[in-house]
Amino acid sequence: MKRIISVLVENKAGVLSRTAGLFARRGFNIESLAVGETEDRSVSRMTIVARGDERTLEQVEKQLNKQIDVIKVRMLPAETATRRELVLVKVNADQQNRGGIIDIASILNAKIVDLSHTTLTVELCDRPEKVDLLLEMLTPYGIAEVARTGMVALQKGSEAIRMI
Repeated sequence: MKRIISVLVENKAGVLSRTAGLFARRGFNIESLAVGETEDRSVSRMTIVARGDERTLEQVEKQLNKQIDVIKVRMLPAETATRRELVLVKVNADQQNRGGIIDIASILNAKIVDLSHTTLTVELCDRPEKVDLLLEMLTPYGIAEVARTGMVALQKGSEAIRMI
């Protein structure tokens, strides 16, 4: 099962390394990791996407809570989280296929952010499922490069993960 783990941590050197090490020691692969400052510059939010069974993920949550620099840990079910990911996709484009690529970008509300004689670069910020769809639709044209940010997520509604 894939889980989204939202972790508030002190914004200090080495916190990311220790957190990643915790996953590595347990043989977990981090599928996605995004880290950035919160509204309080002394606190960062890590959004970690990992796959594992319920028991193993509970252990990870407990181990994260034991870390000195960790303030709060919350598992976010996908259905109760607002999730976004940014992707840049450089696609091979010539005169014959350029229109098809532009049509796909338009339908998916993506932007063309760079244009050359041989490529188009498409940007999309949306749910991970829509990012996957964009990549699937562009694959037949020949993807030259992909850069994905990893998922960021917040719990929907008024409930929030705060320091207090």
